[in-house]
Amino acid sequence: MTRTSEPFISIIIPVLRDAEQLARLINTLPVVSVERSSEIIVVDGGPDPALEELRVRFPNIRWLQSRIGRGPQMNHGAAVSNGQWLCFIHADTCLPVGWDHEIARINEMSDVVGGSFRFVLDAENWQARLLERGVEWRVRWLDLPFGDQGLFVRRDVFEVMGGFKSWPLMEDVDIVRRLRQRGRLWHSDLPIRVSPRRWRRDGWFLRSAGNLCLLMLYMAGMSPERLARIYYRRNIRG
Repeated sequence: MTRTSEPFISIIIPVLRDAEQLARLINTLPVVSVERSSEIIVVDGGPDPALEELRVRFPNIRWLQSRIGRGPQMNHGAAVSNGQWLCFIHADTCLPVGWDHEIARINEMSDVVGGSFRFVLDAENWQARLLERGVEWRVRWLDLPFGDQGLFVRRDVFEVMGGFKSWPLMEDVDIVRRLRQRGRLWHSDLPIRVSPRRWRRDGWFLRSAGNLCLLMLYMAGMSPERLARIYYRRNIRG
């Protein structure tokens, strides 16, 4: 498909009852881009009436609704987007300064099909620093970033792959594994700041230990549906 006046990057944000977090994120993004180097697409799995104020304040953002689930929501946003690169970010994160220049630089590396940013928790706690080191180890040695690290991917590769699976869990792990089969992943040193709210709610190490157990069960062959039942039964919500 030929696109005219296309932006270089499409930022796609799946949300579900995330109005407060989304408001903070939007204030850090280029909502009005004179050069149309980027576009912002928010996909609500609600609908959420709390987003109405943001819709009014930011008419340059494309506001969509889809069925619930990060996979379906991100696929829906990608289907209407126009960017050469797709950047999928969570509402409770904050992209680093220079994120767009980083992707522009990576665009010149023909063997790179996608990547992620460096995971940093927006907290001063020592526990946060330890968890960041754990994520750094996972990304370095397993080549496996998660969705909260701001996954970005070339549009043509994403479309050939068929996008995200419509799974209730592990859709980010799945697409990263499939991307590795298409080419090299670039793990940027630029830090994406992640809200610590879920770790503070569930326990700094309990939440991460639970996520690690789920990942191991998934790698061992347990279905995403069964994993999701475990995940939500523990009241550790994504």
